[in-house]
Amino acid sequence: MSHPDTDLDPTETQEWRDAFLSLAAQSGPERARQMLDELARLARSQRVGWTPELNTPYVNTIAVEQQPVFPGDLAIEERLASLMRWNALAMVVRANQAELGGSSELGGHIASYASAADLFETGFNHFFRAGREGDLVFFQPHSAPGVYARAFLEGRLSENDLKHYRQEITATAQGARGLSSYPHPWLMPDFWQFPTGSMGLGPISSIYHARFMRYLSHRKLLNTAGRKVWGVFGDGEMDEPESMSALTLAAREKLDNLVWVVNCNLQRLDGPVRGNGRIIDELEKLFAGAGWNVIKLVWGSDWDGLFARDTSGALVRAFAHTVDGQMQTFAAKDGRFNRDNFFGQNPELAALAQGMTDEQIDRLKRGGHDLVKIHAAYAAAAAHTGQPTVILAQTKKGYGMGTAGQGKMTTHSQKKLDETDLIEFRNRFNLPLTDEQATGLAFYKPAEDSAEMRYLREHRARLGGSLPQRETACDVVPVPPLAGYGQFALKADGKEMSTTMAFVRMLGNLLKDAQLGPRIVPIVADEARTFGMANLFKQVGIYSSVGQRYAPEDIGSVLSYREALDGQILEEGISEAGAIASWTAAATSYSVHGLAMLPFYIYYSMFGFQRVGDAIWAAADQRARGFLLGATSGRTTLGGEGLQHQDGSSHLVAATIPNCKAYDPAFAGELAVILDAGMRAMLVEQKDVFYYVTLMNENYAQPDLPGGGVGGAAEGVLKGGYHFGSYGPEQGQRVTLLGSGAILTEVVHAARQLAEQGIGVDVFSVTSWSELARDGEAQANNPYIAQLLARSSGPIVAATDYVRAVPESVRAYLPTGRSYKTLGTDGFGRSDTRAALRAFFKVDAAHIVAAARGALN
Repeated sequence: MSHPDTDLDPTETQEWRDAFLSLAAQSGPERARQMLDELARLARSQRVGWTPELNTPYVNTIAVEQQPVFPGDLAIEERLASLMRWNALAMVVRANQAELGGSSELGGHIASYASAADLFETGFNHFFRAGREGDLVFFQPHSAPGVYARAFLEGRLSENDLKHYRQEITATAQGARGLSSYPHPWLMPDFWQFPTGSMGLGPISSIYHARFMRYLSHRKLLNTAGRKVWGVFGDGEMDEPESMSALTLAAREKLDNLVWVVNCNLQRLDGPVRGNGRIIDELEKLFAGAGWNVIKLVWGSDWDGLFARDTSGALVRAFAHTVDGQMQTFAAKDGRFNRDNFFGQNPELAALAQGMTDEQIDRLKRGGHDLVKIHAAYAAAAAHTGQPTVILAQTKKGYGMGTAGQGKMTTHSQKKLDETDLIEFRNRFNLPLTDEQATGLAFYKPAEDSAEMRYLREHRARLGGSLPQRETACDVVPVPPLAGYGQFALKADGKEMSTTMAFVRMLGNLLKDAQLGPRIVPIVADEARTFGMANLFKQVGIYSSVGQRYAPEDIGSVLSYREALDGQILEEGISEAGAIASWTAAATSYSVHGLAMLPFYIYYSMFGFQRVGDAIWAAADQRARGFLLGATSGRTTLGGEGLQHQDGSSHLVAATIPNCKAYDPAFAGELAVILDAGMRAMLVEQKDVFYYVTLMNENYAQPDLPGGGVGGAAEGVLKGGYHFGSYGPEQGQRVTLLGSGAILTEVVHAARQLAEQGIGVDVFSVTSWSELARDGEAQANNPYIAQLLARSSGPIVAATDYVRAVPESVRAYLPTGRSYKTLGTDGFGRSDTRAALRAFFKVDAAHIVAAARGALN
């Protein structure tokens, strides 16, 4: 049997080659592609077992003859990039030198921006449009010093600010603005727009922001035509599952408003990204297979002459057999080493390098360091239609850092350079610094009337101004009166329903409001029917960028599945990561687009903070405004489902996020008050908060919301609790019971049993343990919960459907001299009925009664 690479008939092969080349030459590339497609179809029909390779040769996708003319002044742009590199390096190194006011504790990164500087600068000078009608740019987090360096030249940051990189607390005493380690909108609210510091969240967020822009356009709320989402990410970051999880969505939605630039410097924190393979080849297969347009930016212009002279294909063959670990070694070594070990592999390669000095070989650029090549790739990406585009740009990590860090295993953590290294860096980039300035890490800013500064300002002016920049101005969105959409909840009159059903009913009413309704974004992962939302399918439709191309199986049903171009519901399939990314895009629209939207994302509460907590934290950093609804909440409200579905900890995690207001209402009336207050806080008062509200699927009688007054329900619900009712005799033994959410009904049953036993009981509905705890911390001398419980007496017993740490959070703020017993659902969940689960976790009425009697004895 012959080897698969053996050509059994070279003459026939050459005839086929000649025929194809003739077709391409005479009829053009489109006809050539048609013929290849036809041959591929024919091969499949004959079952020959062949599919086309997803990898292309290890060369630039855009040929030299396809490159547009570079529209800028190459010399000035190279000088600007060098200045950015220097100021970024100086900033990090200074921050780590105590003699310059820094500290070795602060850390920072030099090598990532050193590799990405030209990628950033080409975008800044030619592509990244600023302003509310401009582009969205997600910056590689470890490259933040480079963005600060540009802001310094633009006059947005002072030299004193740069001297306080990673010193946000101590900076204010020095009259400076401390610069956050990575892009953080919470810490620099007028500067950073998107938090990308948690690897993988930037990529998935950029996809859903691009899709949300289409959503706004298709619903005729905002014209986003012509705007792009750019993301500059690292090749190591592509290993994060969130980076890859929505690639097919971007292709399926034909998001040609999305461009990713993956900085392939071939190295992550500890070593090569793929030491024994080629990450660019791997990513090309992955993105091409997912349906993206892939542009490989591998080699700089200095290589063009070598490729032109290489008539035998020796270079391409050599690259095909050079793994990234070896490529990293080539980056770390000098021209002589590369002459001997790369070009010295065979006579053909050696001949190509003849006439080149060692220095010329050393200066051969990779594609991501060549402004001309980068511009050509960006221009092609910006012009491409019908697909998202990824640019795989090969760079050297620590580019220009020489023996101190270029291509070295330790370069990611390199934070200090000695005097020799600094002088070498100065010389490498021809920086206008004296030896003293270089070794003293002096920041450099050209004169305001210099050619460089004029060029920088003019190009940013053409692109709409400085970037990144975060704006917050947006119009107030009126919220209708609560009685108009929630009266049935406030005056429930004992009707049985779940709080989930109450929420869906209120949401349906709100969607009908002429002003607020269009701004609402209902979001589900894949549980709309579980949560009783099927009636909304016809009312507002499910968003689809292509409408509905089929007749649904249930088309005759009142609750039939309806997709529409102007659909309002975002139904994300089985992807909590995608749903929270959509929620974040909608929840930050007020800032990103100047258009306030109100997202409601409803999900199994167990699949929120526990599953996508990092993404929720990033949304908090981005100052999101919206509602997260944790349905089927608690550890015992969801019978039968078991360990991984039953939530006992989400309120514990929610309490750790400063701008998250978390509530666990037991009744529809409480829920109505919370929703109303939240909408007014976010849409009218425009506070940078978001709400986490847990909902139950258990049907029980819903009481009217008690009247107002000091400690009354309406006020108390929002503060975290109110007096629900008194039971039993007024004289004699008394006990105080606190309950929340699903367990409040058990607390009420326990109160009635205790009353029958002659014990007086005061029941308090706790709607938010975290709000009570925060108030207690802020009002240590007279906390609200102490005031509230002053109307009661006796020992206090608290019961929740969450771990005991949740009710324990208020212990320090209770009235003095009274015992406090907490009941919770610590441990793993179980599959059984609600009654069995509550008995097992000892949070049912019987165990509450026992705890109360034990506290009295």
